[in-house]
Amino acid sequence: MREYDTKDGVMLIGGVPATDIAEEFGTPVYVTDADLVRENYRSIHGAFNRHLPTRVHYACKANTNLAVLRLLQKEGSHIDAVSIGEVLTCVKARFDPGKILYTGTNVTDSEMEALLEAGCRINVDSESQLERLARITTDVPLSFRVTPGVASGHGAKVMTGGKGSKFGIPMDRIVGCYARANELGFRVDGLHAHTGSGGNSIEPFIDVAYVLCDLANEIEDKVGIKLDWIDIGGGFGVPYRPHEPALDLDELAIAVTNVVKEESSVGELAIEPGRYVVCDTTVLLARCVDVKDAGPKKYVGVDAGMNTLMRPSLYDSYHHVALANKMHRACVAKYDVVGQICESGDILARDRVLPDPRAGDLLAVYCAGAYSFSMSNEYNSRPRCAEVMVIDGRAELTRAAEPIEDLWRHQTIPEALG
Repeated sequence: MREYDTKDGVMLIGGVPATDIAEEFGTPVYVTDADLVRENYRSIHGAFNRHLPTRVHYACKANTNLAVLRLLQKEGSHIDAVSIGEVLTCVKARFDPGKILYTGTNVTDSEMEALLEAGCRINVDSESQLERLARITTDVPLSFRVTPGVASGHGAKVMTGGKGSKFGIPMDRIVGCYARANELGFRVDGLHAHTGSGGNSIEPFIDVAYVLCDLANEIEDKVGIKLDWIDIGGGFGVPYRPHEPALDLDELAIAVTNVVKEESSVGELAIEPGRYVVCDTTVLLARCVDVKDAGPKKYVGVDAGMNTLMRPSLYDSYHHVALANKMHRACVAKYDVVGQICESGDILARDRVLPDPRAGDLLAVYCAGAYSFSMSNEYNSRPRCAEVMVIDGRAELTRAAEPIEDLWRHQTIPEALG
C-alpha cells in the first residue's frame, strides 16, 4: 500500500493538501495523482520489455476516466477493452483504434459490427462468435481467448481462467478454432488467456505462459499457423493493506519471459494490467457527517457509500482508511465506516482504529483507483461524484459531480399517465 506525505497533519496528494481539494471540489471526490499513474505504467512495461518485446494493454475497465486514458495514451499504452463503450471512450481519449484489443463475452452481432466500424482488434471468445463474425467479414486479423484451466484472483467472483468458466474457448477445442478460422480466410496471429483479477502469486502467470506456449506450438504443428504474439492477460495484484508485501514484478517478468523465449518461437508478449496501473494512484475523499455509539458498535458516517465505492460490499474487499486532516493523531478506538445508503451492507470499512473522529473530519479511502468509480452507481437516487487529477502540483477537475437532474434525464412519463 502506498504511503502519502503529510504536512501539519494533513495528507498531501501530489503535493496538494487533501483538505484543499475537498474544499474546492466538494465530497465525495476521487483524487488521482498523475505522476503515480505514469510511474506504475513505466514500472510494469519496463519490467517485461527489457527481457522480451512487450505490449502493455491497459485493462481500461479498471478506470475509464478520460484524463487517465489520455495520460496512458501519451505513455504509449495499448488497450484491453470489453465493450464498445470502452472502445469508443478510448478513441475519444485519442487512442489509435489499432492499439485497442477487444475481448468481450457473449458478444452480439451489432456490437461486432460497431467494433469493426471503430477499427479495433477483436479477440474471439467463442466458436459461435467466430462463425457470426465470418458472416459479417473475414477481412480482419483475429486472435482467440482460451480457457487455460488456470485460475487466480482475490476472490471466486473474479477468477476467470478455471475449467468451466464462462470466458474463452475450452482447451480441447481451441486448436480446432484456429483451423476453422484458417479455413474461413481469417489471418490469425495471436493467442490470449486471462486467469483472474488481483492475484498476488507469480505461479499462475508462469503456469498460463506454459499453457499458451504449448498451444502456440501445437497450433503451428497441426494447423500451420505461426503466432506472432501471446497474451497472458492481467490480474497483477497490488497490496491494499499497510505492510502487505507487493508482487515481485521483476521476478515475475523474468520468469514469464524466460518461458516464452525457451518454450516457443513467439516473438512478442502482451500483458493486460488494469489494477496495477491505477489502483494505488487514487484516494476517495469523503466528509465525516456523523459519529454514532450504538453500544456494541461505534460508527463513523460519511457522505460516500456503497454507491460510491462498491468493492467492500460486493467482494468484502479491504480498503485502508485514515482521517486525512488528522494524520498525526494517535488512534483511540475502533469504528465501522458507513455510508448514506439504506442498506445494512453499506459498510466501507470494518473495525478500523481511528483518531477521535468528529463530524467535519475528512476521511481518505486508499487504493481507490481501480474498479471504484467505474463500478459506482446511482442507487438510492444519489448521483455519481466528481473526479479530480493532480497534475504538476495542481488539482484539476476531470469529471464534474452529476447533478440531480441526471437521474431522470433519459426518463419520460407516458402521456397515458397524465
